[in-house]
Amino acid sequence: MQWLFIAIAAVMETCWTYCLKYLHFKKFALLTWANFFLPEGLGIWLPLLGYVAFGIGNVYFFSLALKTIPTATAFAIWTTVSIIFIKIAELVVTKTRISLPELFFLAVTIIGIAGLKAYSQEVVTE
Repeated sequence: MQWLFIAIAAVMETCWTYCLKYLHFKKFALLTWANFFLPEGLGIWLPLLGYVAFGIGNVYFFSLALKTIPTATAFAIWTTVSIIFIKIAELVVTKTRISLPELFFLAVTIIGIAGLKAYSQEVVTE
């Protein structure tokens, strides 16, 4: 179950990153009650709401994973899975291309995750 928490935290991290990408504080000056729930208003404040919600969710699920997975292993796996999810989201959302060197290094990180998971010792805390 703790590995599922890592995956959920990585998804939250990916969503948090994209909220940060679309968050523009200068546009908050354009926000009024008249356009608050209109598409132009939603585009201003929803990234901030997502930033807060996904940030809290990320920290919560990552903290659950830390209860039973060694901290260094959990952090390395969470970071790598987050990077992979962010790259996948980048391919889907922004329609960017992936190069062969990027594929190679993503494969190396996946091999690293498999190795860390295979050789990590579970931590039992009460």
